[in-house]
Amino acid sequence: MLIKNGFIIDPASGKSYTADIRIKDSLIEDIAENISAENGEETLDAGGLTIAPGLIDTHVHFRDPGFTYKETLHTGALAAAKGGFTSVICMANTSPVVDNTEVLCDILTRAKSEPIRIRQAASVSHALKGEEMTDMAALKEAGACGFTDDGIPLKNAAFLYKAMETAKTLDVPVSLHEEDPAFIKNNGINHGSVSEQLGIFGSPSIAEESLVARDCMLALRSGAHTVIQHISSGRSVEMVRMFKALGANLHAEATPHHFTLTDEAVLKYGTLAKMNPPLRQEEDRQEIIRGLADGTIDLIATDHAPHSKEEKERSITAAPSGIIGLETALALGITSLVRPGHLTLMQLLEKMTVNPADLYHLPAGRIEKGAAADLVLFAPEEHWIPAQYASMSSNSPFTGWDLYGKVKATICNGNIVYQD
Repeated sequence: MLIKNGFIIDPASGKSYTADIRIKDSLIEDIAENISAENGEETLDAGGLTIAPGLIDTHVHFRDPGFTYKETLHTGALAAAKGGFTSVICMANTSPVVDNTEVLCDILTRAKSEPIRIRQAASVSHALKGEEMTDMAALKEAGACGFTDDGIPLKNAAFLYKAMETAKTLDVPVSLHEEDPAFIKNNGINHGSVSEQLGIFGSPSIAEESLVARDCMLALRSGAHTVIQHISSGRSVEMVRMFKALGANLHAEATPHHFTLTDEAVLKYGTLAKMNPPLRQEEDRQEIIRGLADGTIDLIATDHAPHSKEEKERSITAAPSGIIGLETALALGITSLVRPGHLTLMQLLEKMTVNPADLYHLPAGRIEKGAAADLVLFAPEEHWIPAQYASMSSNSPFTGWDLYGKVKATICNGNIVYQD
């Protein structure tokens, strides 16, 4: 395949330029100006489009096994491809939990037949109970790229510290869901003026901040690569910044919903704006944007969390938390961060390509000769409105929004896996 006339942005090298890309045997064979097409070679005209490394999402829920009425590996892969993602990391809170090599190998074997690269994290604890550590060495050997009990916090600090020491030895990240349930009465909604209008006691930011403070210290002492997942509080951002300066191997994920929306969205969108951790106040959103701009937050991840229509139609306290995010992530980054001038397009793409690739040791995230032909072609200025999804679920507050940045084609392993 030959891709002609595209504007290439490669955050790994910090370079952007116009050139052609030749793909052969699933790898990038050549990058140069005016490459002539060979006989029978498929040619894709990328004139007016931006070409970036295929996007990488470090935090998705494909609900497989156990909850395949919400999503499957296949529909999740299709949603990812439509959003420009060529690699994703699935969380371990499936049923059964990914706490042993048998479940892990089943997922990874089935994932091989999907159009994108599906990686899998394993759980830190057996059955997500936070009591007995999984065989992290065996799970890594079997293909786990990281460890997380996402969805449930690890309440025992000594247990987590031991897991961090093991992860450091194995050179894999530990990712943490930071919500202390002792502070929370109704999860998914920030405790504040909005929850008071709804007549409920929600989830105060101290529930996150208290665990972030503890785990920043554990990260500093252990030396492990530690990811604060879906950060939502401005004070949490400040703590990550401080402990990074002290030398901790800390990383933080920001989701498009946390840098775009506040808890006011719950009044407009109801359960479609309910997620864990919840949307917080405008000052928290601004601190997240500041953290993205100065590099404190180095990952943008969707926390893609499909639920059925029936589940989301329950009452605000009974409905499950979470929204889908793969198909709108790039556009929300462009609309909420790049167009207002908070980040350059290069900075946005860095947090969605090379940073996650480097953290998880993935052979991806770069546009260079010999690299995997995993690419996204998109029109940064194209206006569009999300209406239909490739995901099995449609639980998104962003349906019907005016967005900028349209994915036109996704190429994974040298194959076109999505085309607009």
